[in-house]
Amino acid sequence: MGWLADESGLGKRAANFVALTPLSFLARAADVFADREAVVYGTVRHTYEDYHARVSRLAGALAAAGIVPGDVVATILPNIPAQAEAHFGVPAAGAILNTINTRLDAGTIAYILGHGGAKIVLCDTAFLPVLDAALALDPALSPRIIEVPDPVAGIAPSGRHEVYEDFIATGAPDHPWIMPVDEWESLALNYTSGTTGRPKAAVLTHGQMGFVITNHLSDLMPGVGPDFGPGDASIIVAPLSHGAGIHQLAQVARGVPSILPAAARFDPAEVWALVERWRVTNAFTVPTILKLLVEHPSARLHDHSSLRHVIYAGAPMYRADQLRALEVLGPVIVQYFGLGEVTGNITVLPAGQHFADDRMRLGSCGFARTGMEVQIQDEAGRALGPMETGEICVIGPAVFAGYFNNPEANAKAFRDGWFRTGDLGHMDAEGYVYITGRASDMYISGGSNIYPREIEEQILLNPAVAEAAVLGVPDATWGEVGLAVCVPAPGARLDAEGLLGWLEGRVARYKRPRHVVFWEAMPKSAYGKITKKMIREELVRRGEMPDP
Repeated sequence: MGWLADESGLGKRAANFVALTPLSFLARAADVFADREAVVYGTVRHTYEDYHARVSRLAGALAAAGIVPGDVVATILPNIPAQAEAHFGVPAAGAILNTINTRLDAGTIAYILGHGGAKIVLCDTAFLPVLDAALALDPALSPRIIEVPDPVAGIAPSGRHEVYEDFIATGAPDHPWIMPVDEWESLALNYTSGTTGRPKAAVLTHGQMGFVITNHLSDLMPGVGPDFGPGDASIIVAPLSHGAGIHQLAQVARGVPSILPAAARFDPAEVWALVERWRVTNAFTVPTILKLLVEHPSARLHDHSSLRHVIYAGAPMYRADQLRALEVLGPVIVQYFGLGEVTGNITVLPAGQHFADDRMRLGSCGFARTGMEVQIQDEAGRALGPMETGEICVIGPAVFAGYFNNPEANAKAFRDGWFRTGDLGHMDAEGYVYITGRASDMYISGGSNIYPREIEEQILLNPAVAEAAVLGVPDATWGEVGLAVCVPAPGARLDAEGLLGWLEGRVARYKRPRHVVFWEAMPKSAYGKITKKMIREELVRRGEMPDP
């Protein structure tokens, strides 16, 4: 087709090539859905017209503060309106957004601020102590701090920093936005959870995020928004600093209100009350949150029949938990698989593929998302056949630009154009992907590869077990053997002998754990995940790591 472009005047032009960016979605929503509610937080309600104006004010205030295109602006904010405003206001100023999880420790925050080079930090009043501690760890850090009091929590400003509302008042409600010229321009730095070392900064671009939002709407929530019918609403029950933030951007693209629970801590009763009040139709969760929601008594007390798309991602959801969710909610749960580097955009298992009977493809996270290609590869990068286990690799517009200032990580993450997820799995003949586990989780016992998730799935089918994790530990005879850490269900009684007896006939003998310990609770990362690294550290701390 190159000769046609040369001789017939065909090719890229302004009419068919405008840089894809999330900014255009809010601009349209403010025009078309000006009077519709955009963000609801307790008594605070912003329409799309209000939202657009506040975003413009933030962009103008950042520009007046000396922020120029390419600068980094960080946030340490819970799920409050200011975080939703930063999602658009920072890139509207041409800057790069760095959302920092509020549950991170001071040392990690110090590293992120130093590595990313944030010029300004928007920080909730309640999290100033951890920011102060982070800055004290590195005297070279000197960002300008804008304090953001929670409009519902009632915590008075500290008086030490400029307050957010005063700051954005210096910007005009019609301040012009800096739109990207090229969709490869950087939009955000997304720091990974860093379960095996320092967090890495994935560079997300305008075009990547624009594609992901449109893909979320087509593959995860088809038919959402007033363009397709009235009455949609979304509830945000996971941190906006992570996957839920992408979900909220998708709501903006369709003029849908995002409901933010106002309780200081996750409260299932509040969530279900809001679902009923706002006739919520979609939600983004992680498996641990969905499990808590459907097991809470309030789920039976409120009408949640409006729900059409309850999306879960971020970690595997065990079969026992899937069955419970299907029992309580009906056929509305949707799974996707995707890392922060691919902004949750690798596979989808739609609601219509979730079954409570033997039609369910047990362990599958679905098929490739529209526009993406997934392949199972061996260690040399060769494509493997159906049901052969290898590394899950992906290519397509949702893949990030690379890790910021980390050439070694980039060299490991990319091979022949494919992004290597680090997850092991296989694909069936119909293209459904099954995750076996992280490559780092697999252990070798007596020469056989053992994938912990298979064992964990079976343990969790035992009604006496609420949570479980299996990992390999050194063994003088077999090299490694399995150790299971279990959290009993409330009121349940179970010992190691009883658990191992339960696994007979369910798990091959060579795969059964050799050691079993019981804890009251599992350690979880700042992202709510159960990580093997933290469990291993806790075993050592408790003195429960067996001798080889």
